[in-house]
Amino acid sequence: MQAPLEPLAFTPILRRLVWGGRKLGTLLGKPIGEGEDYAESWELADYHDEVSVVRDGMYAGITLRDFVRKRPADLFGKARAGQEQFPLLVKLLDARENLSVQVHPDDALGRELANDSGKTEAWVVLHAEPGSVLYAGLKPGVDRRALERGIANGEVEPLLHRIEPKPGDCILVEAGTVHALGEGVVIAEFQQMSDATFRVFDWNRVGADGRPRELHVEKAMRCIDFDRGPVDPVVPVPQVLENGDVREPLAKCAYFELERWTLTAATEIGRDDRFTILMVLDGEARVRSPRGDLSFRRGETVLLPSSIGATMIYPVGRAVVLACQQP
Repeated sequence: MQAPLEPLAFTPILRRLVWGGRKLGTLLGKPIGEGEDYAESWELADYHDEVSVVRDGMYAGITLRDFVRKRPADLFGKARAGQEQFPLLVKLLDARENLSVQVHPDDALGRELANDSGKTEAWVVLHAEPGSVLYAGLKPGVDRRALERGIANGEVEPLLHRIEPKPGDCILVEAGTVHALGEGVVIAEFQQMSDATFRVFDWNRVGADGRPRELHVEKAMRCIDFDRGPVDPVVPVPQVLENGDVREPLAKCAYFELERWTLTAATEIGRDDRFTILMVLDGEARVRSPRGDLSFRRGETVLLPSSIGATMIYPVGRAVVLACQQP
C-alpha cells in the first residue's frame, strides 16, 4: 500500500535571463549566486526539461512529473486523473529591465504555431519601484494597421495601455493580450503550463552581438485580440469570514481560479477533488501533515494534493496567502 501524499514543497528552478536582477534573492530569499540576471524562479513546473523536484520530507527527490504519471488520482482527484501533464506553471519574476512587448496564443493557435498549449496568465504584484509600469492591452482604437505601423517606426509604447502598479494588484492577462512587464517590478505569475510567446517589439534594443533580437510579428498578429482593448487590475470584492480572515477572489478563467487570503487564525483551505497551490505573499504560515508542520514564508510555494482534502493553514501572527486551483 502506498503512503498517503502530504503537502509538498519543491526546490525552485532559477532561470538567468538578461532582463533579470537580484530581487529574487534580496526580497524573496531565493538561493541566487553571483550576477545581476536572476529573472525567474519556477516554483512549480512540469515543462520539458524543467521539472520541479520535491525539496524535503518522505518524497524528497521525487519529481512533479512522477506524481502525474504514477499517482494522478491522488494528485488531481479521480475526476481529473486523465491529465498527462501538470496543467499550471507558477513563477516569480524580477524585471530589472523592460521585458519585450509580446503576446501569447490561445490553445488552438498554440498548437498550430508553437506545438504548445495556449497561455493565459495572472500577475500579482509583489514589489514595484517608484515610476515603474506594466503594459496590458492596447489603447482603445488601436487596430492591426496602427500596431504594424508602430512596430515599423519603433514607436509601440504610445499604443499600449499603461498601468502604474502597486503591491497587491492582480492583472489577468488572457491569451491574445499584448503585454509587457516594465523595469522595477517583481510579480508572482500563475499560468497555463506553456512557454508559447511571440515577440511584438523589443524597445529597439540590440543584443550582445549588436543586432536586434528576433521579432515574431506575423505570428503575433494572428494571435492578438484587437477587440480586447485595455486591461486593468482586478477590483476584488472581499469576503470577511466568521473568524475575521478575509478571502478575495482575484482571477478566474477556464484554466485556474486565484484567490488571496489574509489569515490571522487557523483556516481550512483546499478540496478533495482537486489540488490547491499556496504561495505566501507576506508573513509566514504552516501546514499540518502526518509528518509534522511544513512552514513556508514570503515567496515560498506549497502544493496540496487533492487526496489530503481540505487542510488547516496556521498563520504565524498574520499571513497573506494566494490559493490557486483548477476550476
